[in-house]
Formats: sequence, C-alpha cells, structure tokens
Amino acid sequence: MLRGSQLCKIRSHTWQKERLYRLQEDGLSVWFQRRFPHAPSRHIFLVQHIEAVRQGHQSEGLRRFGAAFPPARCLTITFRGRRKNLDLVARSAEEAQHWARGLDKLRVRLEAMSQWERLDHWIHFYLHRADSNQDSKMSFKEIKSLLCMVNVDVNDMYAYRLFKACDQSNDERLEGGEIEEFVRQLLKRPELEELFCQFSGEDRVLSTSELLEFLKAQGETGATLAHARQLIQTYELHETAKRHELMTLDGFMMYLLSPEGAALDPAHALVFQDMGQPLTHYFISSSHNTYLTDSQIGGLSSTEAYIRAFSQGCRCVELDCWEGPGGEPVIYHGHTLTSKILFRDVVQAVHDHAFERSPYPVILSLENHCGLEQQAVMAHHLRTILGDQLVTEVLGTQDPQELPSPEHLKGRVLVKGKKLPGSWGEDSRPVSDREEEEEEDGEAVGPAQHRAPSQAGPQAGQISPELSALAVYCCATRLQTLQPGPGPAQPCQVSSLSERKARKLLREAGNSFVRHNTRQLTRVYPLGLRVNSANYSPQEMWNVGCQLGVLWASPAGSGAAILRAFCSAPEGQQGGGAVALNFQTPGYEMDLNTGRFLVNGRCGYVLKPLCLRQPDTAFDPGRPGPPNTTLTIQPCPSPQVLSAQQLPKLNTEKPGSIVDPLVRVEIHGVPEDCAQQETSHVLNNGFNPRWGQTLQFLLRAPELALVRFVVEDYDTASPNDFVGQFTLPLSSLKQGYRHIHLLAKDGAPLSPATLFIHVCAQHS
Repeated sequence: MLRGSQLCKIRSHTWQKERLYRLQEDGLSVWFQRRFPHAPSRHIFLVQHIEAVRQGHQSEGLRRFGAAFPPARCLTITFRGRRKNLDLVARSAEEAQHWARGLDKLRVRLEAMSQWERLDHWIHFYLHRADSNQDSKMSFKEIKSLLCMVNVDVNDMYAYRLFKACDQSNDERLEGGEIEEFVRQLLKRPELEELFCQFSGEDRVLSTSELLEFLKAQGETGATLAHARQLIQTYELHETAKRHELMTLDGFMMYLLSPEGAALDPAHALVFQDMGQPLTHYFISSSHNTYLTDSQIGGLSSTEAYIRAFSQGCRCVELDCWEGPGGEPVIYHGHTLTSKILFRDVVQAVHDHAFERSPYPVILSLENHCGLEQQAVMAHHLRTILGDQLVTEVLGTQDPQELPSPEHLKGRVLVKGKKLPGSWGEDSRPVSDREEEEEEDGEAVGPAQHRAPSQAGPQAGQISPELSALAVYCCATRLQTLQPGPGPAQPCQVSSLSERKARKLLREAGNSFVRHNTRQLTRVYPLGLRVNSANYSPQEMWNVGCQLGVLWASPAGSGAAILRAFCSAPEGQQGGGAVALNFQTPGYEMDLNTGRFLVNGRCGYVLKPLCLRQPDTAFDPGRPGPPNTTLTIQPCPSPQVLSAQQLPKLNTEKPGSIVDPLVRVEIHGVPEDCAQQETSHVLNNGFNPRWGQTLQFLLRAPELALVRFVVEDYDTASPNDFVGQFTLPLSSLKQGYRHIHLLAKDGAPLSPATLFIHVCAQHS
C-alpha cells in the first residue's frame, strides 16, 4: 500500500479508468491520482472518513458495471457523510486483499488511538507538508507556513522568539529534538495547566487523593481512590509517575481528551436504557424517501442510500413502490425524473445490511402505488428474501393491549402498510392508497400539483391479501380523532401525518396528542413543498411523543440559514415539525436527529421521557410549567469561558486564510426552552482561541432538551461560515470540565478539533 497500486475506478459501463492509489507514510491518509490538477488536499482521503470496505460485488455500482471483473479482484470503499462510494478493481485478487485488509486494520488502529496520538499525527502531517524541500529541517519561513496551515496567525516577533528558543544549534534551522520541542511549545494548553495547578499544588503532580478531589469536583458519581488509581494506570504517559501512582500534566491532558473526559456520558454510548417496553415508548430513527441520494425531482435512487441510512442507525425506512416493467415493482419518487431501482434489490439490501449497526427491529414503510398483481410480487419478495427476519404473525406471548418491545423484536423486520378491512371501527378504518395519495398531494405545491395520470395498474388503490397479511403490527390508518375509541385498544394502528397537520394538532390539542402517542405509533413526514428535500426541525414532534419522524436524505440549503429563519420567526410561526427526515440532507435538522439518537448505543431507539409514556399524562409542551433547571456554560478555569483546539482551515487553497471563530450554544426543546447564545469572535486564530464569556439558560422541560454547540467563522459582510458542531441530549451532557469533539457538516469527525468547556446544570 505504501508503494502504491494501479486500481481501476469504476463509474459506469464506459467510465473505467486506472488510477494510482498510495497509502501515505502517516498511515492515516491515501493519496490518489486525478486526471486534472487540484489543490493537494483534494488528492487524498482520510482513513477516519471510511465507513466500511466491502470485498467482491458488494455495491450497487459493481453489481451493475463490474460484472466483467472477478469478484475476488473487486472492492468498494464507503465513506461517512455524503462522499460517494469508491468502486475499485485490482490487478489481482491478492492485491485486492492487501487493500481491503490493510484499510480495515488501519481503521481499527485509528479507532484505538487516543486523542493525544491523533493530535500528534495531525501536527506531524502538517510538519511534513510545510517542509518544502523535504530535508527534515525547518527554516523560519517553513515554520511560518506551518502556522498558517494549522490555522493560526501569530505576530512575527513572537513566532521568531519561539523559533529561536528551540534553535539550540543556532543555525536558523530546527531539526530532530528541536522540532519536537517547538511542537510541544505550540501545543501547550495554558487553560489546562491552570486547572491542573488548582488541584496539584506546588509539586505539579496529582496524587490519587488529589485526583479524587478533582473527580468529585467534576460531579463524577461513585468516584473512589481505586477509580483514581485506574485512571492513572490508563492515561499516565510516564512510567515512573505511574509506578508511584502519580499523574503528570501530560497524563491529565490524556484523561481529559479521552472518552471519559468528553461531554457525552460514556455510559450512554452503550445501550443503557430498558429495551423491554412497547414500541410506542421510544423515539425511532426514521427516514423519508430513503432511496434518494439527491434531489427528489431528478436525483438518483440507489440501494446504497438504504445501506447508508442503516449505518447511521436508521430503523424505519420508506419504500415508494410503483408498477415496473416485466412484472417487477420498482422504487422511485413517482411522477418525477428520479431514477428507478428494483423493489427486490431494496429488500435484499435490507436483508444484508439492516442489522449491521443495530440488532433492534426495522420498519419498512410502504407507500404502495401498485396493482394487485405486483403487490403479490412484493409480498413474495418480502417473504422469500427476508425469510425468518420478517414478522408475519403476532408473537405468541404478546399482550394484545400493547405493541411488542424492541427486545422481543430483535433481528426482525416489520411491514407498515394497508390492511384489508376486518373488525375495524368507524373511526379506525384502514386508509386506502388513494386516500393517502390525496392527503399527501393536498400538502404539495409546484410540480407535485400537476401530476401525470397514474402509472399504477388499473387495480391500484386496492390491497392484495398477500400484502395485507404482512401488516401485522404497523397497520396504516387515517387519524380521525385523538380520543381513544370504544372497545379494545388498537395498538397496531399507525397514523401518517404531514408536518403541517401534526403542528396544528400540537397547537390545538397538545396534551391529547401526547396521550395518543402513548397508545399508538405516529409517523410525521415533510411537506410536499420541500422540493429540494429540505428538512424541518424534528424537535416539535418529539415534544409530543411522535415516534416516527421522517427526515429527508438529500442535499438542501444552508442549515445555518434555516436556523436563523427559525429562531427569528415570530412566536407561533416557527418552522419545523416532522420526525421522519431526509437522511441525505445535511443541516441543523439532521444534527438534531443525530444528537437525539447519539445515545443508547446509536441503536436507533431512544426511550421517551416518563411524561411522554404515561397514558394519563398531563404534560403539554405548550404549557410545560415554570423553569426547574439552569444550564450554565461557564469559565474553565475562571476567567476564561471556553476554548477551542485545532479548528479546521476552511479555505485550504488560500494559505493565508485564517478563521475568526465564535461559539454558539443552542437549546432545542419545548417552545419556551428554545434559545441560543453566542460568544464574540476571536480574530485570526483557529488553533487555540479562547473566549471570556458565560452562557446561561433556564429550562422547563430539560428531559426533552438537546444542546447544540456550533463553531462558525465570523464574517462582517456575509453570513458566517460553518466550521463544526456537536449535538447531544442535555440528559447525556456530563458536568464539569469537558471536551467536545466536533463534527463536520456531513457528520464526519473533525479530529482533532475540540471545544473545552465547563458545564453546570442545577435542578431546583
């Protein structure tokens, strides 16, 4: 891999080009040849951005265009975020194995690296780039170039003083240990040193008792001397200090940069919630128009979009099913120019990939536009491809008054669809395909209003017995009333609402809507007017307990711009709403969705707060009561509020371009809790900026609140540029001195970029 390989890149039957791929010496990036010259940063991809490496014809691209090549020579590299798959063919099976296994080993190694090791690799990567003549020596000019690369603009006199202090040989060149000393000086964290000195005293080391004192000040529950000793053995870098059970400043930094020192409670990164409650008691990660990789008007449909959604923990995906040629149903966005994919290929992707990230049940939400014959074909494919994964009958031990739990449905697939009339009451009849189509059409504007004649068969609108039989626990119904009807409960009914209708219900009957969602599943989808696949904020729907909020998955406008419009709108006119989002569309809405499902092992199911699970709850998000929690982002340590480290350079093609960062903290919750505050900006420093402000929020329903930390590059003449963000539930935000590991717009990690904050949450 270090020598490089000529690999054939496959895009289509006609576009198949040989390109050189070579692993860089840092072991963290791969350089590749491009036909046209670009900036150096555009000739590499990072190992940390790789989602998976598949061997053989295991991608849609290679199955369609790579059939002429033996599977043993083929591999697919999939990426986090929105980057397209890389379909490659090696010259031999052995070479393909080298790359597949090598990249997997590098990914495992990278995941095992500490934040300090990542930082070390990061700075040495830029040292190598700044060494223009590759002589392993750094002139002052090269040092200045390095500082620009790492996003800091310092005074020439200060930079030269630091350079000369490290130039022990006095030859105007740094080499070997001199470079290492320069790096150590550059990476010093004054705010961490101040904090360390508060607890270590004059000897500048932490004993186990002093470390325990710090842990208690952090609010670490159950902190003991034994735990303090364990932290020293885990994070201390110096063997002598470790033998004497002491922690140095280096070990202290290692600890605070580790998952144990992060803002997210490490216990919540695993499945920690009760998974034995009915499905109605959980928020469920859900996707809208899952098949799309781009615009819903003319974009590509792909099975890869389903695989990517599953890799992000999505548990409810949508299949828009239409009559296809040769008797085979297809999936696409009907009456548009989006491409078509076979229904059976999507079902195969579900079988192969649905449970790679999470073992908990997957819901297939069918939007059925097929006639009876192709509905029977759909049912046949579901049964034969999914086999035992498919739920085809009620579980034998199931309480008929409530839905089964995620635990009982592990590894199973549920079908949400129409049910043939049986013993349904007047207000709970199954909705026909035509009724649901008309309802969704009624929300649409623009091109969706001028639909072409139906492409479905002459019997479309009817339900085949074969497909009806598969709607066991998720029977699509039209919501007639929020009040429970007479007779036994109907927990298997699922209502689909547009964001507009759902928002109307929560405004006019908030508590009744909450109670309804304790009994039945509710799916909320984006308005048809969102022709660019933009998302709404899912928080409003979570506030009333809607489980299935569907998000778009395709590209849209600036999330920051949408947020500014949301926050500046008059009360009662704010945007937002559905819980089923477009997973392919980056923006603050997807950040909220990712933050909500970041916890509980990212399994796609999050237990709702108790106030949203009790059948007789009095909770109404429009009237949540007086404030009971104060969240403070405060000095760390006083008088500095927060700091950032190694923020990414936004304009890599302009070496002199340095960010002017500011930090905004947003609260997303019930309407009265929604707020945001931001710091002033710091000029020309993305390497180690510090702010001196305290941000404070009063909360009425903290159990529903999400906290979003956003870093932007300040601009006086135009909207600020997005730098990075991190979103998590307030209930999973640890108190004390914490690092926040920032993410890019597409959700990929921005390592080693972090924020360092102090969090205090006081409950009255």
